Amino acid sequence: MSGSYNRIMARGWQSNAAEGPVETRKVGRDARKPRTPVQLEQLRKTEDLQLSRTRVLHDIEAAHNPRYKQMLTQALAHLDQELSRLST
Repeated sequence: MSGSYNRIMARGWQSNAAEGPVETRKVGRDARKPRTPVQLEQLRKTEDLQLSRTRVLHDIEAAHNPRYKQMLTQALAHLDQELSRLST
């Protein structure tokens, strides 16, 4: 008897677990406003700059050469400047 109980519980749990993400995706799609091509391009540029910024920060932490660190710090300042320009 306990074997059939576990099978029923597992089947119900799997069904409920699968429904949650599907409902979340539907709500997420409906809640988003359609973006214009200009907005999509700005979003892509912002994400690219943020990714580059993360990479530069990592490289600064790992760098040992002071000149290289200085170059990376300048690159970081430039990326921050571009990000602030895009956000306005």
